[in-house]
Amino acid sequence: MNIMRITTVRWFLAACLSMLAGCASLDGRGLVAGKSTGAEVQAAMGAPADRITRPDGDEVLYFPKDRVCYAVTIGRDSVMKGIEQRLNRANFAKVVAGKSTGAQVRELLGPPARILPLRFKGADVWEYPWYDVDDKRILIVEIAANGSVLKAIEEHDQDSDKPSLD
Repeated sequence: MNIMRITTVRWFLAACLSMLAGCASLDGRGLVAGKSTGAEVQAAMGAPADRITRPDGDEVLYFPKDRVCYAVTIGRDSVMKGIEQRLNRANFAKVVAGKSTGAQVRELLGPPARILPLRFKGADVWEYPWYDVDDKRILIVEIAANGSVLKAIEEHDQDSDKPSLD
């Protein structure tokens, strides 16, 4: 191999590695609970779509994309406590009509993918699309004007189906 070709290959590999290093990792791969800082979380995952400060001073950063939403808890000492994917059946079971509030839903699941106002009813519908293995699902939460959960329905996301040619 001649020197020109070796230099070109090295330059190309270096460019590829620098591009990969600059890409945000949505799932927080490489971050370590108890060690990684809030700044390292944002460097790895990008800017959060939402953040909530808990009464104990911990901050939860939300990173939704497509049909997942990762929540990263940062302690008052600016060190990451943990990371978890919030859109799952176990969390959906915690959303209870007449008991849960919109604030609790938002803290549990993160920001909704879409909010649809129901003006005739004085309420909003929050949509949380998610995956159950390879099935595209959606959680639909109806929030009253006073902030209480009126309804929570989890079902197949028919809007994600390809149109039929029949």
